[in-house]
Amino acid sequence: MEIIIELLPVLMFLALVPLLFSGFPVAFVLGGVGLLFWLIAVGLGIENPNSFFLVVSRIFGGVVNKLVLVAIPMFIFMGTMLERSGVAKELLYTLQLMTRRVPGGLALSVTVLGVILAATTGIIGASVVMMTLLALPVMIERGYDKALATGTIAASGTLGILLPPSIMLVVMADLLSTSAGGLFLAAIGPSLFLAALYMLYIFGRTAMAPHLAPPLGADAAAGQLTFMRILRSFVPPILLIILVLGSIFGGFATPTEASGVGAAGALVLAALNKKLTFATLKDVVEKSALTTTMLFGLFVGATAFSYVFALLGGHDLILSAINQNGISPWLVLAVLMLAVFLLGFFFDWIEITLIILPVFAPIIAALDFGSHLPEAGTVTVWFAILMAVNLQTSFLTPPFGFALFYMKGAAPDGVRLADIYRGIIPFVLLQLFGLIVLLLWPDLALWLPRVMGK
Repeated sequence: MEIIIELLPVLMFLALVPLLFSGFPVAFVLGGVGLLFWLIAVGLGIENPNSFFLVVSRIFGGVVNKLVLVAIPMFIFMGTMLERSGVAKELLYTLQLMTRRVPGGLALSVTVLGVILAATTGIIGASVVMMTLLALPVMIERGYDKALATGTIAASGTLGILLPPSIMLVVMADLLSTSAGGLFLAAIGPSLFLAALYMLYIFGRTAMAPHLAPPLGADAAAGQLTFMRILRSFVPPILLIILVLGSIFGGFATPTEASGVGAAGALVLAALNKKLTFATLKDVVEKSALTTTMLFGLFVGATAFSYVFALLGGHDLILSAINQNGISPWLVLAVLMLAVFLLGFFFDWIEITLIILPVFAPIIAALDFGSHLPEAGTVTVWFAILMAVNLQTSFLTPPFGFALFYMKGAAPDGVRLADIYRGIIPFVLLQLFGLIVLLLWPDLALWLPRVMGK
């Protein structure tokens, strides 16, 4: 009986895995498994029948009461409204004019657009669908290899999960009880590094095989590249980025306050482009509310699961196993990163985050990486960004890579799912290379927060 009691946290995970594949809503699965194992603990006489009711205070006194989570619906609203504003269409056309004589210029333009959209929306579905509708037909018309075109769009569109103002970083900051602004700063270096890897790959491959990405030529650039066109295309999104991220990094606003500024700025841009109608506003509000409700439902289920797991001594069990067997902290981290990568083939980032972080973050924070992380308190931030970079692959890896389905749904006829799968392979490998670089060189993430004093 004592052995069964000690192994209850392990049995929780063993019960959770098949239920996650059952098709039931993940929020109910997480909360249901937590409730089931609390009932088992009460039945075995190791828990007080009233103890589970403390989860209510954890939800309403913790999750619901945290002001930083107000940023989530605001950033969702901002991204959804920007999708309707027409800013991206004008920006992509200007980038095409600027790079028309560069090998793979249109693909490079899409990557730059992905970076800018990531820094203004942070919503993967909106970015991927928008760029698929805007860029993919043009790329195919110009004779681009379908795999290269679809891979570029999918990988660039997923940068929004990592580059601030990322909703995922807001969620992680709450789960790790750390600063969202600090995570935003830490994510900038890895995000831009990944974007640079994409661009180097595209430039190198198209320079060696020009037939994969024929140049646009003079006939394709019917418009004039003028200073006013560049100004008109770049100023609105860059101004919004400065308002949101600049106010956070400059210490003028919290992420919650900055999200409100971003939402208001998106409304202004939509109005200036004459896209702000009542029907548009109604649709954007409805989509934002549904997405926010889904996320907070998952928060409630995950809070119940992690509370019961801790109540049953799960954290102590794992730490004891690591210490008694002399397992290297690097091996623990490597196994966890591999597990997150493999889970990304089947689950969304929010599900993986809400399962992994509450359980394993305290364990990782207690590990000693020696001189590799000489500064106290940096393990948590480094681990969060490692998780974020790793989870970016979950949008690209089949069979359930959401970016792939977003793209297939918006792609023109003739683009097969096989083309999309073939196109994302090099970019997934680039993301894994970026993850390894971040593992070996933590300053890629930690340097900017250190300089800014976050």
